[in-house]
Amino acid sequence: MTTDDQKPLNHLIKVLRLGEPSPYRNHTYISGESLYFPTGRVYGGQVIAQSVVAAARTVSEDRLPHSIHAYFIAAGDIRQDVLFDVENLRDGRSFSARRVNATQSRGPILTAIASFQKHGQEGVEFSDPMPSDVPDPESLTSAKELMEPYAQNSQFANYYVTKSPFDIRHVNAPVMLGTDETASKRDDGRQMVWMRADGHVDLPQLCHRAILACGCDQIMMEPIIRRAGLSFMTPGISFATLDHSMWWYRDIDVNEWHLYVQDTPTAAHGRGLSYAKVYAQDGTLVAAMSQEAMVRVPNPEDAGK
Repeated sequence: MTTDDQKPLNHLIKVLRLGEPSPYRNHTYISGESLYFPTGRVYGGQVIAQSVVAAARTVSEDRLPHSIHAYFIAAGDIRQDVLFDVENLRDGRSFSARRVNATQSRGPILTAIASFQKHGQEGVEFSDPMPSDVPDPESLTSAKELMEPYAQNSQFANYYVTKSPFDIRHVNAPVMLGTDETASKRDDGRQMVWMRADGHVDLPQLCHRAILACGCDQIMMEPIIRRAGLSFMTPGISFATLDHSMWWYRDIDVNEWHLYVQDTPTAAHGRGLSYAKVYAQDGTLVAAMSQEAMVRVPNPEDAGK
């Protein structure tokens, strides 16, 4: 029987709490444990979310994260804790900037700069509208249901069914199990995905923003895979996130559905760029993000050499 502490969402919340901060001169050191991920490597969304929380420990409570720009340096080991070194770069009247270096025993795995803004400041305001005629999320099949028939034979499928703290529902045909031939023929990577926490979160706004950062990394590479005519089950495929940037513009409630409107403008040299606009279900644009990823597949001409 699964206890409350073992439920994926509750486990994620526990991992985001981090350890006790240890200040030294202009730095603050905070440790955090790692979530399970089927690759055996630290999940990128986890370490970004933890970096946001670690940096937030060093700013005043009236300032919330509005952006983070991160580079993944090396693969992390899920069997090890992560040490976050938060450097205080600047505290201004409205903004605070922090550099975060995440390391394990073999060295750095991520470096990021996060910026925080005093909450509730007024200024210019506008946003793109949410696409119309989007299917209601409740009418779509969840990734958990799609993956369930394959859970006994695939670690990734089992992860989506039993370990993912998110309810993910694709408007387009998902590329987790097969290619999207129609999109590939159109040379089009556009997709829309609904996502929310799989459970209920009663936490400060900081944690909602961090949880959104954790969840989005599960789908950010998909437009690249889709447009390339691949799937995550393509034989010999290898992939890794290289960098990730995101911006929060309005308050987040991860208990509610959010629509990710995604696309990819270009790919070359085994690297692809994707971006997303994130809408609350009422149509409010709440966040945006971009990511570059490495995607490689074996050259058929090299087979047998």
